[in-house]
Amino acid sequence: MLRNTPRLSAPSSGAGTLSLRCAPARILRAECVDTGDDVSLLVMLPLRAAGGPAYNPPSMARKPDLARFIRDIPDFPKPGILFKDITPLLKDPAALQGAAEAMAAPWRGNGVDVVAGAEARGFIFAPMIANLLGAGFIPIRKPGKLPSETHAVRYQLEYGSDALEIHRDAIRPGASVLLVDDLLATGGTMSACCALVEQLGGKVAGCSFLIELSFLNGRRSLAPRPVRSILTYDKG
Repeated sequence: MLRNTPRLSAPSSGAGTLSLRCAPARILRAECVDTGDDVSLLVMLPLRAAGGPAYNPPSMARKPDLARFIRDIPDFPKPGILFKDITPLLKDPAALQGAAEAMAAPWRGNGVDVVAGAEARGFIFAPMIANLLGAGFIPIRKPGKLPSETHAVRYQLEYGSDALEIHRDAIRPGASVLLVDDLLATGGTMSACCALVEQLGGKVAGCSFLIELSFLNGRRSLAPRPVRSILTYDKG
């Protein structure tokens, strides 16, 4: 038999909030919501341990040092390039969650409707951020990968060009779209993503990155759109 079980009393009508002591060490927050037929009581997470500091749910806990999870790989994918490898971060649950929450934080309360990410590494963070923001996710893919009618944008690379595509019905006119990728270098890929959104009538709420190589001036190609990054490197 459970001990120290509290008795709960709800407001007679309407919605309300109450606090109760459930056990010697915990204080819970409970919300009473009027459903029309009965009153449903929703008991939330502990707010404070008795006599102790405020309780922080995992999402509010101190973030890990994300920089220590980024590994430098010299001469990859070709000589002279110092590659920023994010796979150590991806395999650490706390670092991965911390990265997604940090990337989502600047856009909370901004009315983001959907989050879009370009393959491949944009697919890692964009759905997580969409979930945190209560938004949908839209994939932006290489040509020939999407099954329905698409809209495409070509963009220049250092040697040659490439293209990205999005479903024509993915974005309603006027929708607020957050664009996400793991890394901002010269900005060519993200500029193409912005063009896809804007050509379909969407509004770019901003661009969110885990890593920014600021010495490559990628922000310049994305201006005046808002850009936020979590880790910035000012040299290669």
